[in-house]
Amino acid sequence: MPKSAQEKAAAEAQANGSKDQSQEEKDKIAAQNEEARKKAEQFAQGLLTIRDLISPSGMEHDFAYFRIGKTFYRTFFIAGYPREVGANWLSPLINFPHALDITMYYYPVDARQVLNNLRRKITEMETELNIEQQQGRILDPGVQLALQDARALQEELVAERERFFQFGLYITLPADSVEELDLIAKQLESVLGSVLLIPRAATLQMEDGFRSTLPYFQDTIQIYRNMDTTSIATTFPFTSSSLTSETGILYGINEHNASLIIFDRFSLANANMVVFAKSGAGKSYFVKLEALRSLMLGTEVIIIDPENEYKMMAEAIGGEYVALDFNSDSKINPFDLSQVYEEGEDELGLKILTLHSLLKVMLGEMNATEEAIIDRALIETYRLKGITQDPETQKLEPPLLEDLYKVLLGMEESDAKVLADRFQKYVVGSARGLFDSQTNVDIHNTFTVFGIRDLEDSIRPVGMFMILDYIWTRVRRDRRRRVLIVDEAWFMMKHPDSANFLHSIAKRGRKYYLGLTTITQDVEDFLTTDKGKAVVTNASIQMLFKQSVTAIDRLTEVFFLSEGERNLLLSANVGEGLFFAGESHVAMQVIASQEEHELVTTNPAELAAIERAKEQAEIGDEEVYATDDNEEYQFATSTDQIQEEEVQAETATAGGVELQEDTEAEAQQVLPPELSQPAVPQEQEQNTAQQFENDAPQAYQIDDTTVEQASPTELTADMLDQPAQAPVEQSPPEATGQIDTEEQPEGTIDPNVPNNPNIDGTTQNTGG
Repeated sequence: MPKSAQEKAAAEAQANGSKDQSQEEKDKIAAQNEEARKKAEQFAQGLLTIRDLISPSGMEHDFAYFRIGKTFYRTFFIAGYPREVGANWLSPLINFPHALDITMYYYPVDARQVLNNLRRKITEMETELNIEQQQGRILDPGVQLALQDARALQEELVAERERFFQFGLYITLPADSVEELDLIAKQLESVLGSVLLIPRAATLQMEDGFRSTLPYFQDTIQIYRNMDTTSIATTFPFTSSSLTSETGILYGINEHNASLIIFDRFSLANANMVVFAKSGAGKSYFVKLEALRSLMLGTEVIIIDPENEYKMMAEAIGGEYVALDFNSDSKINPFDLSQVYEEGEDELGLKILTLHSLLKVMLGEMNATEEAIIDRALIETYRLKGITQDPETQKLEPPLLEDLYKVLLGMEESDAKVLADRFQKYVVGSARGLFDSQTNVDIHNTFTVFGIRDLEDSIRPVGMFMILDYIWTRVRRDRRRRVLIVDEAWFMMKHPDSANFLHSIAKRGRKYYLGLTTITQDVEDFLTTDKGKAVVTNASIQMLFKQSVTAIDRLTEVFFLSEGERNLLLSANVGEGLFFAGESHVAMQVIASQEEHELVTTNPAELAAIERAKEQAEIGDEEVYATDDNEEYQFATSTDQIQEEEVQAETATAGGVELQEDTEAEAQQVLPPELSQPAVPQEQEQNTAQQFENDAPQAYQIDDTTVEQASPTELTADMLDQPAQAPVEQSPPEATGQIDTEEQPEGTIDPNVPNNPNIDGTTQNTGG
């Protein structure tokens, strides 16, 4: 081959080699890039996983604790258990007053394996006891007891009445410091020891212990105790009932676990509540608190108050108090119609039936003839006023008791005359005008109290019935969220007809968004009647405070109380009791803030102290002080008086000269010296005159003439000619804080006295 051809072939081979080498390099770079891309994707995905987001930045291990961030943890396992356990035996642990992570592991075990082990163990223990007996030694009581338990368990397993489990209990305790962790750990060990549990810290296994109490279901400690089904059932942590909801008001504190009882009574099937307690146990206190807190949720509260216990509260919160007695101008006509027309109901007929019940309370029992006469008389009484079953006529003015009395007198039957005679007391007799007037009560307040304390005991049930009827008429006319409180409801239970009416409201109230609260201390009178029992059973909420020994049996029968609950009610403190709501009930302690307590307390001593404080506050608005000559001077102590004097100082003039406005510091100096300023040190008193000369001009009022104190260089002839202005002493004697009427002429101002009274009884300001 010619040389040129060889060179050409070599050049081509070299070119092809270079080309292959460059392709290999490209492929290698591409592979590296692909690998880098995959790693970048994996890295990006790793940063976005939930596990990476929630995991701590670091953890510290120690043989006695485990630290994550700023929180220290210590895990305990239970190494020893009591021989026998009962229901709720873990309650002290579950209700421990500190945050805990409690984890329980349950491992089912094959019964055949357990029976084989039991058989072998029983044989060993029997052999051991037989040897000791043959050798004449005292039998080991521990072995005897273990043998007894093993035989009992064997019998239960063979009969398949029990199953066998292995149980592990671990507790992780968090704290903010090692010192706090040690302190709480000692408290926890003490609580566990009270139920015969032996805790052990997971020393050198803190990380494993911590993981075992996380919701991973990974038991890395694996320390168990053999238990049967009955024992396992007692470990379930349902030890207390909680009545905490997202809406509602605070009723009190759960005494079992210290949780708050926040509940909305209108969230139940009905909003009715009954309260039973002996006198002084706190029932009125509890009901007042509930009423006060219900107002915050926009609930209208209406109260029937037999003892004027709610009057002070109504006045304090701007409520309306309506007294129903002989001296009151408030009147209610029992013949009022609701003017609510519902399909299928006869409004006039329902009102006449209600009046039948009212008249039985007023007149006593009636026979069939008398009831028929009353029925005809009531219909005729309405007819004479033009009122019939036509709804349009029911807007007319209703009749009065006097009209019914006249109709009875006009009837021919002798029984009608007898009924009229029995009726005289309320029309022309001692109770005249009390229930025989047109209604002039029209409540528009969200908190209304009807007081009936001054009614005689014989007519108090009549007053309660009429008020209930009036309220029920209003409730039907205007539906809104309301609570009706009937205190001393046993008055209504004394008469079958009033009891029927109260029961009717309890049943029908839910339809009109009404919750009925009945309060009584006479359990027997309330629960011995069928209607009383019906009111109780129809209430979704029951509150039982301290009870007497004579009433506890009846309450146990009605509320199915346990022995422990009976004992609690017999020994309860004031404000402590059982709170039933729906299917749940808890032991509760009523709590109130200081401001609430002052509004709702019924303690006579505290009420007297509050009244005295009010009187002193009223007197303190205008305190009277006397000079050496027993002349009286008044000092303004209220903000309103101070502001009024400031306005006067701004607008008053003296001899045509417009006065300067008193400063805020001057306005504050109208208090008496002993109340407004601290004692002046002696070295400061010596410089008083010099300080007075340097003071800014001030305004004074003397004998109804307001003048302005100017510095000596600013006094003008016109000002010096003012007859009411006295010369100012620039070098007064030692200041004593009093007025020396013998040394100073009338109207002289002592600049060293922080507050000088005017001759006419007003307050002047020295501005010192």
